[in-house]
Amino acid sequence: MCDAKGHMRHAVNLSRKKMEEGCGGPFGAIIVRNGEVIAEGWNNVTSNNDPTAHAEVSAIRAACTSLGTFNLSGCEIYTSCEPCPMCLSAIYWARLDKIYYANGREDAAAIGFDDQFLYDEVAKPIHDRSLPIVHVDLPEAREVFAAWDAKTDKIAY
Repeated sequence: MCDAKGHMRHAVNLSRKKMEEGCGGPFGAIIVRNGEVIAEGWNNVTSNNDPTAHAEVSAIRAACTSLGTFNLSGCEIYTSCEPCPMCLSAIYWARLDKIYYANGREDAAAIGFDDQFLYDEVAKPIHDRSLPIVHVDLPEAREVFAAWDAKTDKIAY
C-alpha cells in the first residue's frame, strides 16, 4: 500500500509527463481506493479543445468508467494542485472522501492560472456577477421537474 506522499508523487510525476508531452497545463490527478490507483487524469484543455478537461475532472471520468458508477464514495483524489472551483464542485458531486493536493492556488496564480476570479464570482449574488445571467420563466421547465419528482424508477444522485 502506498502512502500519501507516494500517491502525491504519482500525481505530480503525471503532471510533468503529460505537460512535457504537450497535453496541456501542468496538472495531474489520481483517484485511489483502498490504497490502489484506479484512475489517472491530466490536463487536456488545449490538446482536446475542452475547457472542462482539467486533471481532476478527467480522473473522475476515468474512475467512474472503470468502476461503472457515478458515486466514488470510498475513494480519494490526489492532485498536483489545489482544485479550481469547477474541479472542487466535481469532486463533491462524485462523493470522493478526501482531497490531497500539492501546489496551492497561490502557486498556480504565480504561473498564470489565477482562479480567484472564479472563487469570487461564485460567491456573488447572481445579478452581481460579471457574466449576465438571465432567468427565462417557462412552465414547461417546471413540468419536466414535476415529472422527474413523480418518476418512480429514477436513480437518485
